[in-house]
Amino acid sequence: MPGHTDNEIVIAAPVDLVWEITNDLENWPKLFSEYASVEVLDREGDLTTFRLTMHPDENGTVWSWVSERETDRPSLAVRARRVEPGPFEFMNIRWEYAEVPDGTRMRWIQDFAMKPSAPVDDIAMTNHINRNSRTQMELIRDKVEKQAGRG
Repeated sequence: MPGHTDNEIVIAAPVDLVWEITNDLENWPKLFSEYASVEVLDREGDLTTFRLTMHPDENGTVWSWVSERETDRPSLAVRARRVEPGPFEFMNIRWEYAEVPDGTRMRWIQDFAMKPSAPVDDIAMTNHINRNSRTQMELIRDKVEKQAGRG
């Protein structure tokens, strides 16, 4: 059965600031602790194709892949997918933003399936993504709130 994750966090900052910071791809290596670099390969309107490269994992492996990301500012949503899926059969991501009384709710939804040859199965990857998403969301929240003067 394919994997599915759904994580969210409230950031004490205006939605415009959260949107701006979290959708600035070139700044992702400073925003996320896991990314070593981002290379924008193509940008057409709201659609960006880019290569993400992670810092080496505990085994020294450096993971890198190409993704497409399309922002939809009026609906406060982003859709992304891996173009080079690597160990995934597919990986689809949706980010949603909403104004809430305490600031902005940022939500990440990921649907995926691992290839049979992948080093982990769907369940293990679901657990990994859930743990990592919470970690990254907390880091992002702290950085955005600091920039908003609320951290």
